[in-house]
Amino acid sequence: MNKLVLNFKSKESKKIKNSKNYLGGKGANLSEMGRMGLPVPPGFTISTKVCEIFYQNKKKLNSKLLGEIKKELKIIEKDVSKKFGDLKNPLLLSVRSGARVSMPGMMDTILNLGLNDKTVVSLAKKTSNGRFAKDSYRRFIQMYGNVVMGVENYHFEELIENYKLTKGVLLDTDLDEDDWDGLIKDFKKVVKEKTKKDFPQNVYQQLFGAINAVFLSWESNRAKVYRKLNQIPSEWGTAVNVQSMVFGNMGSDCATGVVFTRNPSDGSNDIYGEYLINAQGEDVVAGTRTPQYITKKARLDAKVNELSMQETMPEVYKELFKILKKLEKHYKDMQDVEFTVENNKLWILQTRSGKRTAKSAVKIAVDMVKEKLISKKEAVLRIDPNSLDTLLHPTLDEKSSIEVIANGLPASPGAASGKVVFTSEEAERLNDMMQDVILVRLETSPEDIQGMHAAKGILTARGGMTSHAAVVARGMGRPCVSGSSEIDINYEQKIFKTSSKEIKEGDIITIDGSTGRIILGNVPTVKPEISGDFSKLMSWADNIRKLKVRTNSETPLDTKTARDFGAEGIGLCRTEHMFFDEERILSVREMILSKTQEDREKALKKLLPHQKKDFKEIFKIMHGLPVTVRLLDPPLHEFLPKSQKEISEVASVVGANIKEVESRIEELHEQNPMLGHRGCRLGISFPEIYEMQCRAIFEALCDLKNDKQKFAYPEIMIPLVSTEAEIKIMKNLVINTARKVQDENKIKIEFLVGTMIELPRAAIKAKDIAKHAEFFSFGTNDLTQTTFGISRDDSGKFLNDYIENKIFKVDPFVSIDEGVKDLVKIAVEKGKKQNKNIKLGICGEHGGDPKSINFCSKVGLNYVSCSPYRVPIARLAAAQAEIKK
Repeated sequence: MNKLVLNFKSKESKKIKNSKNYLGGKGANLSEMGRMGLPVPPGFTISTKVCEIFYQNKKKLNSKLLGEIKKELKIIEKDVSKKFGDLKNPLLLSVRSGARVSMPGMMDTILNLGLNDKTVVSLAKKTSNGRFAKDSYRRFIQMYGNVVMGVENYHFEELIENYKLTKGVLLDTDLDEDDWDGLIKDFKKVVKEKTKKDFPQNVYQQLFGAINAVFLSWESNRAKVYRKLNQIPSEWGTAVNVQSMVFGNMGSDCATGVVFTRNPSDGSNDIYGEYLINAQGEDVVAGTRTPQYITKKARLDAKVNELSMQETMPEVYKELFKILKKLEKHYKDMQDVEFTVENNKLWILQTRSGKRTAKSAVKIAVDMVKEKLISKKEAVLRIDPNSLDTLLHPTLDEKSSIEVIANGLPASPGAASGKVVFTSEEAERLNDMMQDVILVRLETSPEDIQGMHAAKGILTARGGMTSHAAVVARGMGRPCVSGSSEIDINYEQKIFKTSSKEIKEGDIITIDGSTGRIILGNVPTVKPEISGDFSKLMSWADNIRKLKVRTNSETPLDTKTARDFGAEGIGLCRTEHMFFDEERILSVREMILSKTQEDREKALKKLLPHQKKDFKEIFKIMHGLPVTVRLLDPPLHEFLPKSQKEISEVASVVGANIKEVESRIEELHEQNPMLGHRGCRLGISFPEIYEMQCRAIFEALCDLKNDKQKFAYPEIMIPLVSTEAEIKIMKNLVINTARKVQDENKIKIEFLVGTMIELPRAAIKAKDIAKHAEFFSFGTNDLTQTTFGISRDDSGKFLNDYIENKIFKVDPFVSIDEGVKDLVKIAVEKGKKQNKNIKLGICGEHGGDPKSINFCSKVGLNYVSCSPYRVPIARLAAAQAEIKK
């Protein structure tokens, strides 16, 4: 595509493949709505390609592009019979960003562009409404001054508040034309004072400055953070949409609003949204005024007196209702629509796929299948697997005693407890210290993105259900209570007051984003029931997917949770986790510190019944399903005592003096334990450890068989193998131990022996290893560490720099890296060549990452294994991977 600027009505835009990639989501949808004959204000889109050129051209717009923009302006002028910068009938513009995917509040917007000291007089004459013209001009100076010229917004807000105080009024709408005249002068003074430049009067200078600013906002800190949180590639860039202005702030027959075609919180098929009479779009999302409801039903449900749009503008509401139904039917998805009413005429400013909670996403997808709008496969593809996380965690226990101290709007469902903080910086600081926090703000702004992510929940005193806080919280899966006029926040004193309580920073509160309640203290929670729409969607996913989903678990509780969530076995049972129990750790230390095999075996005998008991529980819960047990993997020093008290305890148990114990600890110390004496290397040096573990496994199975109980199918995993000889020796040890136990009990047990592929050499020499392994389980945590030579525990100190410098697109410990993928492919290919029946799985953290699951499906693995709460996420991701094949 050679054209860099495209009119909304242009025929070329219809020909573009993946138009959202080129025109951005907003531009593509405006173009589409224009072709559908909907009332869209005329305009054009500057493509995402220009964003790339802009950054290559030292952040400047080139002359060819400026020429194209001027040409497109002429077309708008013709369409609306107005002229840009004209002193009789001036054309005013809005300049908005539009990335491929919605990034609510992250990018910059400028309205009323084209106003200056002369055109404002023309606008006042033309509309016979001086108050409206001056209000529009002061808004433009404020937005342009902030976005383009870098003046902090609070300088403007303070001036407005002072004017309202002087006049004794509460709302901006109570200020008159003379007040706005005074504020315009004051605003221009602030701009001059802070930037040492006059506010620009040349309308083309204004336009090009605004377009520049939108492109620059793609690399703003808040946009970078949002992209990182949502794994949006930085090279995508943003488009810019330039549109003729329509005004919602000309009087009582004007309005602006945001409306969803269905409820984004619970998914019910009701129009859901808010509007403001005599306002501009930013007033609704910024939360500076509390908006009213769109429908009469919503108003009555909320028990408020301010009339809904359905009641104040019935004809416009009917037209809006028809358009909403048309848009949902066209896009086959719930839409989030921005609109303006100018002198009783409705204009649609944008539509996009609406941000929604996980609960509503599931309900909407299932309902749309029932309504024959989409297929079951489309429904499965609609749900972001990661969003299910919020459905699987506990909600408030209504049986516990609750002290409600205030109420607000239920903006994003779920419950969260934590310490009250008033700044994003404090939210991040406490989160880094593993403390739960609730971020309390008058209203959130895009700059709060990091604090919102760090917080467990968000509470605001202002703003409606479509405010920045509400939309971003829903997208993040954070509970949010917004617009709580019952709380009075004082940032300086770091407190907020309700009618009955004073809450200080650091006090604990609970917010319930499903009901809008603000509760004192910590409230107990209950486990969610997985049923209804969720079960239906998951059954569709299970019918589609071919990849099995197991869990990583070594406790009965986690095993039961995973099975309830649909796990089809255990892909990783880490036996060392069983060693850390208080009852056992002394025996483990005794075993490690023993100098002779005889002493070691004595200590191991004490551990045997504990391991056996654990295995019995797990095998019983997972009856009929495979359980992969990994033999001891970490280096022995991890179990050793650290404090003097622990050292003296161990010394008395092993009958040695403290000096001897300290000397043995020193002897076992390793410079680089990750690459040291661990995994099968322990089994080679101390075969009696692995023999005890195998005995515990097979005795547990024999006991269950004797008791006529159903049990799991065992798979014994040898960790950290890198050579054929290691797997051969270890497999013989497992088989010999199993034979002994079976002979003693006169019972036959079926089992497999395999290995974890977690070293590059193992992947490369997979053909030799597969001669003796009946399964491979890819331990991609260690495979990533050993491929890169990066310690996962220490990488946090520099990984951000690597992502910032575009060395990594994403943290390789979160999503499988391309180089690690190549090693997995090599191992799969060579393993299958040697043994066509070899079973293949993955058990690192990547087993719960949807992008990595997509790769696992493509490369031909049999299963993925992940933590219990990620099992439904993996089931859904596996189905999506199958559909996309």
